[in-house]
Amino acid sequence: MPAPPTYDFLILGGGLFGAYSALYLAAKGYRVCLLEKESGMFRKASIVNQARLHSGYHYPRSIATARMSDDHRERFTEEHKAFVNFEFEQYYAIEKYGSLTDAAQFERFCQFIGIRCERVREHPLFDFSRIEALYATTEYSFDPLLIAQHYQERLKAEKRIKVRLQQEVLHAEAENDRWRLRIKDHATGREDELLASAVINATYAGSNGVNRQFGAAEIPLMHEISEMAFVHSPALQNTGLTVMDGPFGSIMPYGKSGLLSVSSVAYTHHRVSYENLPRYTCQTPETGCRPDFLADCNPCINRPPSNYRKMLGQMRQYFSEQVEWEYKYSWFTIKSKLQASFIDDGRPTEISLLRENPHFYCIFAGKINSIYEIEKIVE
Repeated sequence: MPAPPTYDFLILGGGLFGAYSALYLAAKGYRVCLLEKESGMFRKASIVNQARLHSGYHYPRSIATARMSDDHRERFTEEHKAFVNFEFEQYYAIEKYGSLTDAAQFERFCQFIGIRCERVREHPLFDFSRIEALYATTEYSFDPLLIAQHYQERLKAEKRIKVRLQQEVLHAEAENDRWRLRIKDHATGREDELLASAVINATYAGSNGVNRQFGAAEIPLMHEISEMAFVHSPALQNTGLTVMDGPFGSIMPYGKSGLLSVSSVAYTHHRVSYENLPRYTCQTPETGCRPDFLADCNPCINRPPSNYRKMLGQMRQYFSEQVEWEYKYSWFTIKSKLQASFIDDGRPTEISLLRENPHFYCIFAGKINSIYEIEKIVE
């Protein structure tokens, strides 16, 4: 029987964080195996998001997240500028009723972290009857689909990286200074083994299921089945609006696609799980989805009904009558965040070495700019 293949790093999760980690390590000369449970990469949170290249505005109640958002923005923008939409004006509005942040607080916050915030008194696209204050800001939009294509091409060209799709880790065992893993290929039904000196868990919503397999500490998480709606609007092709701060929403260009993404604090999130593993009543044998082995929500027969009418109805009240849009479709995925973030809506990046000899790392991050954090801990 042939010896199992051996790698320096095994990376679990074929989203952007897993892909970037693989390429970063391969560039240092390491042999890397990247496992993804779906039939293709970049199927979940890497593309089901607002495509906002955060500059910090979104987090007036979490200075730490705001600063972290801005820390890597310039580098990410420069290295991915072919996939960034710079050609629109992004506005932030303070809701007149029920906001957790008022205009004065928002202005002080922007001044404190040093980001652009220019008061706009009149604008033909907006209805000021529900807006306390409107600000012109500087924030861009990346194109998740173009970025996904770019990274898949880079992975394919890198000879030090082996990508395996439709894979499940059935068992993980520490064997001296390396991991021995039994892997199932769901495309063929076959099982085999591989060896790795270190493992990186980059599965995001699936983080704790993988951590359990490797005997590592769990992250205190909560999870939401979330919907991102997409619309077309000639009037808003070069405009984005985020209404702060509380149960409000946002509409902005989805990269260079010509569509706009729409999200709503009240209606984007359908089902919530406050357990470390995302556990929902929609998980059945027919869906192939388990709390420790999550499936793609989009083709799921138990996917929640869309809230797009409510989402668009909520955002309608901030625009003038001349603004029209046409709903196209929605995408769904599971979004996760630290339980501690429930208070201040922060999204800090957690990347840790959770086991030594052999090494096991876990990356948990919800902001695309944070892909570079891997460089601080993994050598």
